[in-house]
Amino acid sequence: MRIIVLGSAAGGGVPQWNCRCPVCLLAWRGDGQVKRRTQSSIVVSNDDEAFVLVNASPDIRQQILADPLLQPRHGPRSTPLRACVVTSADVDHVAGLLTLREGQPFELFATGATLADLAANPILAVLGHDRVARRPIALETPFEPAPGLVFTAFAAPGKVALWQEGANVEIGGEGEETIALELRGGGKRAFYSPACLKVTPALKERIAGVDALMFDGTTFVDSELIDLGLSLKSARRMGHVPMSGPDGSIAGFADLPVGRKIFVHLNNSNPVLIEGSPERRCVEAAGWEVAYDGMEIAL
Repeated sequence: MRIIVLGSAAGGGVPQWNCRCPVCLLAWRGDGQVKRRTQSSIVVSNDDEAFVLVNASPDIRQQILADPLLQPRHGPRSTPLRACVVTSADVDHVAGLLTLREGQPFELFATGATLADLAANPILAVLGHDRVARRPIALETPFEPAPGLVFTAFAAPGKVALWQEGANVEIGGEGEETIALELRGGGKRAFYSPACLKVTPALKERIAGVDALMFDGTTFVDSELIDLGLSLKSARRMGHVPMSGPDGSIAGFADLPVGRKIFVHLNNSNPVLIEGSPERRCVEAAGWEVAYDGMEIAL
């Protein structure tokens, strides 16, 4: 099974178009300490012929241009992308579907709740049902989005998409709005969770023994965006567990038997994006890798 990280950043990418936080300033200047990153998505394949896209980033066109494996191979129009699985209705995960509208057949997998959200937006009718088949997935029920690949969706603690928030927002609920994915192929197992509010015993039980864990690395500390004057919201208020702290993901997964541990979905505010920084050294000392665009995980 081959997993390619197309986009390793959270919403806005690195640098974010309107941001001058310490990380973005380095990226704008071309400083080699910070790699430029596009917004979060991966592809998975068991044979390098059929690929499954997980989350359609707003940067999907740029990501396809950057990887020859994803480019047209046959006839006047084609794509090795056979399916797309979206883990939530967040703009960062579905906006790229509009780029995939060029009459190209593929299957779109999502929970019933997310498919209903997409169906309620008339602009997504450009993905004609005669070309893009909608495939509802049920929690904890395996499905096969491409030959030799078996995915299973699990509820992850989180919240509804930002554009769905009302006056009262439930934080930490576990339902169809935010899912994580177990990926199986070639006798190997990986786990992908770009958004998760907390590390629970049930989550650790599911993840134990995987060959690769790709997990929410949005911020290093909970108050990161507040401290930098970028937002009034903490990481947890946005539906993300921070890396550090007694209740953070580093501590939460410290004793978990897994192969590789990789942080994905990194916000531009996160100091671990600065190679050689104290925060980066802390993450690496704990056995974690920091994802970057183009990173390949061969299992």
